[in-house]
Amino acid sequence: MSVLPARVTHDPLRLVLLVIGAVTVLTGVCQLFAPGPVLDLLSADSTGISRHLFATVGMFMVVVGGLLVQGLLTPDPPPYLLLWAGLQKFGAFALVGVGVLRDLFGPLALLVAFFDLATALLCWLMGRRLASRTGEARTAGAAG
Repeated sequence: MSVLPARVTHDPLRLVLLVIGAVTVLTGVCQLFAPGPVLDLLSADSTGISRHLFATVGMFMVVVGGLLVQGLLTPDPPPYLLLWAGLQKFGAFALVGVGVLRDLFGPLALLVAFFDLATALLCWLMGRRLASRTGEARTAGAAG
């Protein structure tokens, strides 16, 4: 018996995004409460201001990751939920990538950036799928 509902365990895309949302929460908590070691891992300068700003980013990661997890556990998540989560992931990809180009982060950060890009694409796919279902439901309701 799974602790997750069948709608999640029988839908690989939903399950993968749910796991990514949980990982986003966990990594956000790490950034929030231990920004210095995470910055060190990414070969970034660790100053008072950079640790504070990195912790702030971590707080937003907790919020967006938590929203994604909670939304995907509901029977019918709204498509806009995936739009905004995907935009956050795409923005993270772009900004971390720029940070690497500016030598603010080491090469390891590129793995994080491309993981965020892949997540943004998965969010886009799921969002399109949800939007098409919502459109089908509206069409069926109007015809009945």
